[in-house]
Amino acid sequence: MRLRRKGDLLCTFLLLTTFGILLYIQMRSDTPWLDKPEQRRQAGTERYALLGSTKTATRLALTSSSPGSERVCQPGQQLDTAREQRLTSAPSNLLPWNYRQYLWQKDCREFRQIINQENKCRKVRGEQLLLISIKSRVEEFERREVARKTWAREGEVRHLQVRRLFLLGIPANQSSLASWSRLLEQESQTYQDILLWDFQDTFFNLTLKEIHFLKWLDQFCSSAEFVFKGDDDVFVNVENIADFLADADPKDDLFVGHIIYQALPIRSNKSKYFIPEMMYGPGVYPVYAGGGGFLMSVHTARRLYQASKEVDLFPIDDVFLGMCLLRIGLEPLTHEGFRTFGIVRPSAAPHMQTFDPCFYKELMVVHSLKVPEIWLMWSLLHDPKLDCARKGSMKRPFRWRVKRKSPSPSVWTLKH
Repeated sequence: MRLRRKGDLLCTFLLLTTFGILLYIQMRSDTPWLDKPEQRRQAGTERYALLGSTKTATRLALTSSSPGSERVCQPGQQLDTAREQRLTSAPSNLLPWNYRQYLWQKDCREFRQIINQENKCRKVRGEQLLLISIKSRVEEFERREVARKTWAREGEVRHLQVRRLFLLGIPANQSSLASWSRLLEQESQTYQDILLWDFQDTFFNLTLKEIHFLKWLDQFCSSAEFVFKGDDDVFVNVENIADFLADADPKDDLFVGHIIYQALPIRSNKSKYFIPEMMYGPGVYPVYAGGGGFLMSVHTARRLYQASKEVDLFPIDDVFLGMCLLRIGLEPLTHEGFRTFGIVRPSAAPHMQTFDPCFYKELMVVHSLKVPEIWLMWSLLHDPKLDCARKGSMKRPFRWRVKRKSPSPSVWTLKH
């Protein structure tokens, strides 16, 4: 009896050990986030459309930016059944659905362009060109319209020629705007400032918008000198940007904005900024610029485009660009004029309201403004009667305090 019990125990131990080894091998071979980037790049059959649209606007003129050069992802392409089964049976079933969808399809980064503006950066004279590129969504027509009529006007500002573009993807909820393709086609014909790509315009796809714009810039706008890139809910003082660029050499590297140091990945799956450790293991993000608005030279943008080909896609576009900056070894510059988290009333002027135009007069970018606020602030700042020299008991104009040294790195976490 004792020998039989010992034999049963030994047999059970060997079976459990064998089962554990097989399970470990299966997880290492089948779990896609443990694959090496080289293996993912070689697996051409696993390039899937990242949250692709279900329908394509057939009435819009299709203009592929690089015909035949790279494999173009097809919106609505079905997932591979085996890959889907592996992911749903792996620990990813503990992730939010949209994140699981992202992990399924994250390796696809080439989508066709539906609307292009090939001549946007064509120069008439030898003046320097500043391209204003604005991330927007199809349904945010009012934001685009107020930008066109205020701070993003095309024309000459100081020594610069200003051009404007809006960066769009396919609406995620097409039923909310049934005739969106016809409306966008008409808007594009009227203003000639729309770039549209065939991927769904979702939060996770903002990185796709980033790399597709960098590619477009490299192909169609290499003659420009500088690029401002921001959201459609910002107020921008383009005159101050022009003054800042007056002494800048477009042949040099330049990347300036509200720079965020030592940002911590958010591990709570209730946040839209949630990043699991399987996606990003380090405890701190690389240095990056707040996505509300930043300024760069086209020379730097072209370097970032090359780096973006070598960096795995990341669901937060600001951080992804920081990874590309790290890749090229460029440290971005922080500037007090970029307020991507809004304005806080300084202690030097406690009697002034944060929406006072004198606060905005020396700034470059202020984020998170509503459409009426953008219109009002632009009107107030361009009012010839505006006088910031005497405000209450102030004897001198209010000026933002300029830091002579770079601020010491501080710990940030992305807003929930």
